[in-house]
Parts: sequence; C-alpha cells; structure tokens
Amino acid sequence: MKNLVWSAGFVRKFKRLVKKNQQLRIQIEKTLELLAEDPFNSSLRTHKLKGDLDGVWSCSIDYDNRILFEFIVNPDSGDEEIFLLTLGSHDEVY
Repeated sequence: MKNLVWSAGFVRKFKRLVKKNQQLRIQIEKTLELLAEDPFNSSLRTHKLKGDLDGVWSCSIDYDNRILFEFIVNPDSGDEEIFLLTLGSHDEVY
C-alpha cells in the first residue's frame, strides 16, 4: 500500500468538487483507496500522459472525472509514494 501525498492544489480542487457534488466524495474516496492499494487496478484505467504532462499519470474517478498524480520517492524513508496533483473533469485537468 502506497502513501498518498495531497498537494495544496489537490486539496483545493477536492473541496470545491465535493461542495458542488456531495455524492462525488464517496467515489473520490473509493478511488483514492484503490489507488493506494494498487495504482494499476484495471478499474482505475491508470495511464501515463504525454506531451506537456509527460511523467504524470492519470486515473479515472468516474466517466468524466480524473485524478492526476506522480510517483515520487520519499527522501526520508526511500519508499515510493503517490503525489496527488489535481482532480476534476477530463477537460479541466488535461
């Protein structure tokens, strides 16, 4: 199980999305649990991005919403962690 590190931007977007759509909170939390357990679970449809977002990964919350993240190494423990960059609709994050 990997540690999830929330960026300030991710926290802001999370609060904004949940405020608009309370039901989305449950889906986001389930997606984050799956992501921590197995980032390449087939239901997440995880894939690496190209172009301006080279090195960034994306996974699906639902049909329209995505989470963008990077794999990073914790300098203290040496463990690989998942750094959550942003979330939102397909058009917002790409």
